[in-house]
Amino acid sequence: MNDFAFVLAGVGLALMVGLSGCGSAIGLVISGSCVIGAIRKRPEAFGTAMVAAVLPSTQGIYGFVGFMIYMPTVAPGMSMLNASIVFGAGLMLGLVALVSAIQQGIVCASSVNAIGSGHNTLGPGLIMAALPEFYAILSLVAAILVQSAMK
Repeated sequence: MNDFAFVLAGVGLALMVGLSGCGSAIGLVISGSCVIGAIRKRPEAFGTAMVAAVLPSTQGIYGFVGFMIYMPTVAPGMSMLNASIVFGAGLMLGLVALVSAIQQGIVCASSVNAIGSGHNTLGPGLIMAALPEFYAILSLVAAILVQSAMK
């Protein structure tokens, strides 16, 4: 039974890092693809467009932070309670980061498209992109708080 607990916790860590990283990668492709179109119209807008496009990378960082926080608690012989907490935290953080990064990429892409058309939308775009980011932050905070239930 202890081997199962160790594996379950390992799967939780994998979900935490894997799903959040996949979400960031997808979100960055969505927003980054728009940068290419924007600089075809306005090459001088590359810096501004890039700033608007990189925000989905943060969800992958949140998954990695969660991994670093939980990794020391995962060991052979750990209890099913602790393994279940790691698994649940990994699933929660991974899924929220996955979805929020993809949706944030869509918001960022809209801002980049507008920048490419000559509109000054960096500020409003960053504000709107911060909204899905907020839920990824909440999931990281929740994962940190849930760790206090470990014995």
